[in-house]
Amino acid sequence: MKKQRKRKIGWVIFLAIIAVLGVVGAVGWWYVSKEYNEAKNLSLDAVNFSKLNDGTYIGEYEGGMYKWRANKVQVTVSSGKVTDIKILEHKENQKPEFTGELYNRVIKAQSLHVDVISGATLTSKAYLKPVENALIKAQKK
Repeated sequence: MKKQRKRKIGWVIFLAIIAVLGVVGAVGWWYVSKEYNEAKNLSLDAVNFSKLNDGTYIGEYEGGMYKWRANKVQVTVSSGKVTDIKILEHKENQKPEFTGELYNRVIKAQSLHVDVISGATLTSKAYLKPVENALIKAQKK
């Protein structure tokens, strides 16, 4: 009888732990999916590269709902063309090769509509958004 009761208590504890883990997982998934959807729907359409004024401009992106992808860049425009993009601050610790490759594509194409880094579409968009914000300033000068 005692053995059955211990076994029953063990099952109750096991099921309670599984239920708690399920709730924690569901809440975590909800938070992550909201951030994912926001990043996925991030648009990059506001810049006309033929109307850029020379200068150095700072652009920021708050990184979405939870600021996971926040970053800040400095963009240099010379002779009406983007000539340099530097990261000033960033939350995601991407290797310089990642951002260097992405920003070189922007400079070469003179457009934000470049191929993003494979396997890092959302992160790439988050690194392009502050460039867009800086270039919006370059159009207004």
